[in-house]
This record gives sequence, C-alpha cells and structure tokens, in this order.
Amino acid sequence: MYNVKKGAFHRTFIVRNIAMRKVLLIILMMVLFLPSAAKLHSIEKKKGEAPMEITVTSTVFSEGGKIPLRYGCDGEDISPPISWKQGPAGTKSYALISDDPDAPMGIWVHWVIYNIPASVTSLPENVPGQPKLVDGTLQGINDFKRHGYGGPCPPGGTHRYYFKVYALDEMLDVGPGLTKKKLLKALEGHVVASGELMGTYSR
Repeated sequence: MYNVKKGAFHRTFIVRNIAMRKVLLIILMMVLFLPSAAKLHSIEKKKGEAPMEITVTSTVFSEGGKIPLRYGCDGEDISPPISWKQGPAGTKSYALISDDPDAPMGIWVHWVIYNIPASVTSLPENVPGQPKLVDGTLQGINDFKRHGYGGPCPPGGTHRYYFKVYALDEMLDVGPGLTKKKLLKALEGHVVASGELMGTYSR
C-alpha cells in the first residue's frame, strides 16, 4: 500500500535537494567568475581614467612668457628647445603639437611631430624640417604646408602659442606628413600622459 506521507516527504526531499544543488552551483560560479569580473572592472576603470600630467618646459621662455624673436618669422624661424618629464611606465613614444588659437582664421598649426622614441625627453633648438629624423622621429605638415616647425608670425598683436606633449603607449603605425587632425585621430586611446607649455609672441 502506498504511503502518502512517505511519498510527500520523498518529493519534498527531492525538491529541496535540487534547490540546494542550484544554490551550490551559483556559489561556485560566483567564486570562479568574480575575480575575472573584478579584473575586468579594474581594466575598464583604468581605460576610463584621465591621462597623467607631465611637465613641459623650455630654456628660452617660461610658461606665459615671451617667445624670443629668434624663433619667429621675424627672426631665424627655427624651433625652440622643448623638454618634458618622462612619461609613466609603459610609455612607448611621444608626440608634440604646437598651435596658435588666436589666429584670425582659426587655430593655426605650427608644428606636428610624433613617434619620438620613449628614451627622448627633449627636442633641441633648430630641429631640421625633414619628414623623418635620424632617430626615427616623424614630422607632419603644419599650416604653412611644410614639414617640421614654422615659427610665430601673427598679423598683429599678441598671440598665444601652445606646445602640447603627449606620452603614448605605442609607436604609431603611420608614416610622416600627418596633419594635426590626422595625428589626433591616431592618438585616440593611446595617450597615457600629457602636458603643455604656452608662450606668447607679439608683432
């Protein structure tokens, strides 16, 4: 004869056993996947963080100071010496953009230089206006339509000139001759630190 109470107890035991197995399975999955999830969160957080700041200096003008005539179109029109603090661990190269936001036609680009080796933390005075330098550094096209540096040459008044340095986590897979716009596109997702120096020039 079938025992109703015994059958009900047996069914209840089976249900509880299945539920317990599900709970144990969920706990096991949490133990296995939580470290990976935490690691992924850490990476995503790192990617979303703002780049570190690096100090940019020059021996010929200070922040907000006057850029000597020698480096403008009224002088020798040669590039000034620019230095920066070494980027964080993982820096593979540097890039520099110099521009004038006060130009009457909009921002005027004076210098685009990139793939500067990570071991280099300064550019000497009078960098040659060549597409590719001896150490592999590449130069882009400025708004004077030539490779390398083009000095301050405002139509009048006092303009600001920014020298912006970017530390990158890779050596860019590009050739010489990039414009500022194209270089900024290539830099996306690779800037680990940046800094700038601003000087003024009057005519």
